[in-house]
Amino acid sequence: MAEPNIGQVPSVAWENLWSDGPIDQYFTSQALLYLLKDGGYKESMDGGRLFEITVEYAPNTTFRSISETEVIDTSRIDVFDAARYEQKIHAGSIVFSDLEELRNAVANRKIDVIKGKLKNGVSSAMQSMNEMLWGDGTGNGGKDFDGIKKIIPADPTVGTVGGINAGTWAFWRSKQASGAGTNFNNFRAALLSVHNQCSLGGTEKKPTGLVMDRPSFEGYVKLLTDVTSLVKDGGGEADPDLGWLNEAVAYMGLPMVYDEQATPAATAYFVNKNYLKLMVLKGAWMKMKNPVEPANQLLRVHRVFTVGNLTAAARRHLGVVTNVA
Repeated sequence: MAEPNIGQVPSVAWENLWSDGPIDQYFTSQALLYLLKDGGYKESMDGGRLFEITVEYAPNTTFRSISETEVIDTSRIDVFDAARYEQKIHAGSIVFSDLEELRNAVANRKIDVIKGKLKNGVSSAMQSMNEMLWGDGTGNGGKDFDGIKKIIPADPTVGTVGGINAGTWAFWRSKQASGAGTNFNNFRAALLSVHNQCSLGGTEKKPTGLVMDRPSFEGYVKLLTDVTSLVKDGGGEADPDLGWLNEAVAYMGLPMVYDEQATPAATAYFVNKNYLKLMVLKGAWMKMKNPVEPANQLLRVHRVFTVGNLTAAARRHLGVVTNVA
């Protein structure tokens, strides 16, 4: 029999919702941003026009062996300069109409749409920022934050970062090695090479993290020693899951993560929380402004913004393995 509209079943019974809110189908791990934000790489600054870092770029060359009465070189040698980074803005909005809010009254709502959209807005801001931080700073007409690809490029001998040209000044170059090979057979050697280049003597000022794309991460896991048996404490049956937990994977003690938004592919970045900083102005990290009600519309606008930039203080302690295969 034909039905006049939606039918008898949906007209007499409510849907049985088994979740207390929307289930995420979109957002990724945002591993790079969480590493920067929660791993000691984020730093807030009180005001100022730029983010400036004093750099020591040369030795005092007056020192040498001399005879008993020989004149000591008293030339004044410049050894300091500064890297400067622009402060950039990342922002967006969350909008609620009056009708949308009225329809979402507690008695008849399926989910709290206001709470859900605010949560979605924060997640969207984080996702957008994470994607931006994988870039090279040229996106959106150069308004994007400087990103990993700019700070730690595939070719360390080119590009200007913080106002200093790496093509002219070798001290301002990050480190790089190729991981090209077959079945990741050169990956471990390339990681070791860049790790050691980023440190002093292999022990001082070592990298503090390693972030890459998922295929590279999985390629590294394949290089690890196979586990043939695991027995629970006190005996008993072997654990049937012999895989590596991602939380247990590290490289030379460094936290090692992959990011679904990592770009370019087949690339692994060594970072150091002492020399790579996500700088933000104090009070301007994911700041949500008070809602605004336009004079000619029945809605509220919540604005969210961050003012900051990704900065490097010593690029020689940062590095990349390219062409991982």
